Amino acid sequence: MESIKIAVIGLGYVGLPLARLFSTKYPTIGFDMNQARVDALMAGHDATLEVEDSLLQEAIRNHGFRCTTQIEEIRNCNFYVVAVPTPVDENNRPDLKPLWGASETVGRVISKGDVVVFESTVYPGVTEEECIPVVERVSGLRFNVDFFAGYSPERINPGDKTHTVEKIKKVTSGSTPEIADLVDRVYNSVLVNGTHKAPSIKVAEASKIIENSQRDVNIAFINELAKICNAMGIDTHDVIEAASSKWNFIKLSPGLVGGHCISVDPYYLIQKAQVYGVLPRVMSNARRLNDGMGAYVANQTVKLMNKKGVMVKDARILILGFTFKENCPDIRNTKVVDIYHTLEEYTRNITVYDPWADSEHVRREYGVDIVCERPSGPYDAVILAVAHKEFSKLDIGALTAPVSVVYDVKGILDRGIVDGRL
Repeated sequence: MESIKIAVIGLGYVGLPLARLFSTKYPTIGFDMNQARVDALMAGHDATLEVEDSLLQEAIRNHGFRCTTQIEEIRNCNFYVVAVPTPVDENNRPDLKPLWGASETVGRVISKGDVVVFESTVYPGVTEEECIPVVERVSGLRFNVDFFAGYSPERINPGDKTHTVEKIKKVTSGSTPEIADLVDRVYNSVLVNGTHKAPSIKVAEASKIIENSQRDVNIAFINELAKICNAMGIDTHDVIEAASSKWNFIKLSPGLVGGHCISVDPYYLIQKAQVYGVLPRVMSNARRLNDGMGAYVANQTVKLMNKKGVMVKDARILILGFTFKENCPDIRNTKVVDIYHTLEEYTRNITVYDPWADSEHVRREYGVDIVCERPSGPYDAVILAVAHKEFSKLDIGALTAPVSVVYDVKGILDRGIVDGRL
């Protein structure tokens, strides 16, 4: 354990917090291909806001933590952790290119006796069937003879300052019993709440992907309930509050399902299940339902505008929030963009206000212009799409026209000013 030298490959929402934590115990280097990202981190600032600047600066100053884009600087490490994205393509098929690229990077520097641990969310089998062969090919080393592997799925929840990486319980696994023990000890040494050692890498991979798939299915049920309640003229939140008085009711809220976990990861398991001849109907239907909620919100807003006699064509509409969740700058797979594009069929006078999102990043990724400063009304419709803390202080009445519609996706506004909500 004393000889462990760690390299974390990929310094995003998952990799950076983990690398910073490891640096408090072991010599640790963070590797990323984005030079601007590395420069910002070495200057002591994390744009994702997952690691507080004070903690990052302390790691650099007191623990020798550093970040680099130079592969030679991680050659002398012996414990490699891969934390790169696992996206899907335009057809929702798993895109393993980032993992293959990271595996090539590991293959170029790994030496005999070294260990590589993957954290990226994947379907069972990816580590041993997709990643390890790449490491073998590039390095010329033999798996479980010259080098070894583990899998410890990430459990980062962007914007969550309670369940931070050091406080969550981590699943660990290894390619041999001895390596499983080593990987478990390394992670256990920096975690407050310890680990769960899985019996195999595939079990660990499966455990992660069903975590997110289960939430996706459960939220889909609540979203379907919201559609039913709305059609019947019943308030969904009142129904949930009443039902949650039963001891074993799982209390969830309806909403938009975006981000890099719940809205993406189930596709990995859906695709792999079909390879084995299993048609995962529940998960597939949940994905379709949740993916359609942005358009549903927009159409409900238009319906309410028509009922109140508010002209929809060329209406001035304000959307509050663009990130995929509250109080964080993460815009990955945000479903607010679906609200925006659906409303574009009726009007171009749409303002998106989000004080957390980076406007240049939004324009680059989605082609949507947003404002980060409070806009002025009056608007014919206001849609609260994200529950940023700043929005709870807004005077919605001051933003709306005398006859207008307010739609509350998150259920946080005063009911007296709301015309509709999920």
